[in-house]
Amino acid sequence: MFKPDEIPLFYVVMAIFLVVVLSSFVFYALINMIDIGYVLIKRKPLYRYLVPPYRKLSASQQQLLQSEFRFYQRLSEKEKRVFHHRLAFFIKSKQFVSRDNLYLTDEMIVMTSATAIMLTFGFRDYSLKMIKRIIIYPSAYYSETNDAHHKGEFNPRMQALVLSWEHFVEGYSVSNDNLNLGIHEFAHAIHFNSLKNRDASSTIFADTFKELANVLAEETELRQRLLNSGYIRNYAYTNAFEFVAVIIETFIETPKEFRSQFPRVYAKTKQMLNFNFEGY
Repeated sequence: MFKPDEIPLFYVVMAIFLVVVLSSFVFYALINMIDIGYVLIKRKPLYRYLVPPYRKLSASQQQLLQSEFRFYQRLSEKEKRVFHHRLAFFIKSKQFVSRDNLYLTDEMIVMTSATAIMLTFGFRDYSLKMIKRIIIYPSAYYSETNDAHHKGEFNPRMQALVLSWEHFVEGYSVSNDNLNLGIHEFAHAIHFNSLKNRDASSTIFADTFKELANVLAEETELRQRLLNSGYIRNYAYTNAFEFVAVIIETFIETPKEFRSQFPRVYAKTKQMLNFNFEGY
């Protein structure tokens, strides 16, 4: 047996290390329990980020956002720093590929990625792990998936999001027609991602959509008014995935009108995205 003053330094260090590790484990387990409870009760994450934003964008990338991306323009300076950090991380984590001799520009990379960051800006986990590649064609392209021409698609099996640049730009050129290819396809990716993962934001997104689906199934008057209004375009009623994508397009492009016409559907869409930003 060692006397207290004879205990080797190694054992002292190891004991301190174990105490720190166990304390950290207990702390994070406690935070996780609180977070889960908060998500279930409040339907929003306890926190969106803990680490201060430190990744930077180039001056030209920031200028592009400031001149071309309306959502970014309305953010506070603090929110813009978070947007920079998330956008820089997202760009670094994805592979960008051009097709049909299209020259891939920084504008294409920034604008497509900014769409993903916008839609996940209320999320804690914004990485969209189901997307590994973003493929950009100059215009509509032929897809072997269903032997048809497409403007865009999300292929979960290939973990690829595919866009026609012509139609992506067209989507942003008119900001209030509820038609935006980039938003539509990234909404598909977010929906699929929410079904495959159980992080806080995925859970909120998937569970809230189930709540909305139940409301529309039970309340025939609301469902019929939605169908008859023409405000939500008919393509939304193809299936559940298209419905999600279309209502998110609508939510982003014409939030005031959406809230005025269908406040309950609007509120659920806002909850799905945890979207508490200026204009929404």
